Amino acid sequence: MNTASVSLGASVSSQSRFMQLALAALLGIFVVGFVGFSHIDAVHNAAHDYRHSMGFPCH
Repeated sequence: MNTASVSLGASVSSQSRFMQLALAALLGIFVVGFVGFSHIDAVHNAAHDYRHSMGFPCH
């Protein structure tokens, strides 16, 4: 009886991990897409300043 509950727990954990990764990926794609294609100057300037503050070349 204990092995069944352990394997069920591992299965739920695996599904939970997959859901977390999928939601993180969707959030990342949304953020990058929103900033990348936004016509709002404040969004572009915030992303631009952040890239420069992290030392990432963007020009």
